[in-house]
Parts: sequence; C-alpha cells; structure tokens
Amino acid sequence: MIATTINLQANFEDIQNLIAQGKAMEAFEKYYGEDVVMQENETPATIGKAANRQRELDFFAKVTEFRAADLKAVAYGEDVIISEWFVDYTHAEWGRVIHDQVSVQRWKDGKVVHERFYYAV
Repeated sequence: MIATTINLQANFEDIQNLIAQGKAMEAFEKYYGEDVVMQENETPATIGKAANRQRELDFFAKVTEFRAADLKAVAYGEDVIISEWFVDYTHAEWGRVIHDQVSVQRWKDGKVVHERFYYAV
C-alpha cells in the first residue's frame, strides 16, 4: 500500500509532536515497523524493531541535557520522508553534540521500514 503524501505528513507531524513532548519512544512504538532497519551514516545497520528499540533506549539513557531538535526542512514523496534537523544535546560518552542532520525515512503500510541519518562527524 502506497502512503499518500497527506498521510505521511500527518504521521510525521505526530512523530514531531511526540518528540517535542519527550515521548520519542512512544513515537517509535507507534510508527516503526517490526522489521525496521536503521542506520547512522556509514555504520552497520541495526535490523529489527527489538534491536532498534534497545539502541534508542541506550541512546536516550545517555543524553544528559537536551537543548534542541529543530526541524529546518521536510520533503514528502511516494513512501518517503526526507527531513533536515538541527540538534544540540549533551551525551554522557560523546560530550556536547551540535550538528545538522538529514533523516531519510522509507514507509510501508503506515510504518517506517527504513531510516538512515546523515551528518558530519
């Protein structure tokens, strides 16, 4: 089933609102598929919802201060959302992180099935 641009936009706006309320994991549970593949830049992909859930929980547990996740631009296509973000946070292992990043999400049946993040390191 091909998601319409309107459905993708509504889903993305809901994800954005949940993240802004500190409910990123609620958004993950609601909108990410069981076989989701997620990847940061060129690092090996994490496959499956359970493995990605744990990766996300580990990440958020190590964020000691969160200052910004500002959406700069977004584009919707056939079963794809590309968004540009400015993020600023402090991580227990990495220190302060400030960068722009691009997320490419591929959707199927109302769920994210693949997401890759691109940013300078």
